[in-house]
Amino acid sequence: MTTSDRSRGPRGRGIPDATVARLPVYLRALSTLADDGVTTVSSEELATAAGVNSAKLRKDLSYLGSYGTRGVGYDVDYLVYQISRELGLTQDWPVVIVGLGHLGHALANYGGFASRGFAIRALVDADPDLVGTEIAGTTVSPLADLEEQVRQHAVAIGVIATPAAVAQDIADRLVAAGVSSILNFAPIVLSVPSQVEVRKVDMSIELQILAFHEQRKLAPGGRVASELARDLAEAIGR
Repeated sequence: MTTSDRSRGPRGRGIPDATVARLPVYLRALSTLADDGVTTVSSEELATAAGVNSAKLRKDLSYLGSYGTRGVGYDVDYLVYQISRELGLTQDWPVVIVGLGHLGHALANYGGFASRGFAIRALVDADPDLVGTEIAGTTVSPLADLEEQVRQHAVAIGVIATPAAVAQDIADRLVAAGVSSILNFAPIVLSVPSQVEVRKVDMSIELQILAFHEQRKLAPGGRVASELARDLAEAIGR
């Protein structure tokens, strides 16, 4: 595995990107268990709650230096702390949301960010009718003030919820202002420097993947209709 396939943890350990992607899932499952009053959990129980197999879970957690206690399992609160620390959630990360349409507005109103270490410090939009209004206690600033808002609030993460036509320009401005992590909801692939981390969220793609699986369910034996039609045509032509 090359170094590009691994993320560096706060103590310099190399953690595979696939493991990093599963850590928030484990954290969510553990938080639910903690809310239910569970204090210890076995790898099998946690794996079931997270939707993975127990061997993969134990391997993932070994990168954190946590192997649990044989016959007892994992201490839920301590494992929550370990994963939160590895993900950088033991501090607040200032966030700016650019684009306050329906999606951006919903993101700004989402109360779950604060409890997970993300503080919405700035909201920015080009619509003069939105500028100056308040969303979830934060005043919307004009697009011209984007760089100033990034510097004033020491923004670490930029969220782009704009139309695709302007998303690249927004990304360029965020990067130039010092933002090195971007969550992109715009339906476009952004071009950024190699040191900038971009996570793309495309709900239409996710829906298309679900449509694919739904289509497979419609055909007998899990085979899509086009496959059955092809086989039938070949049989007739013999």
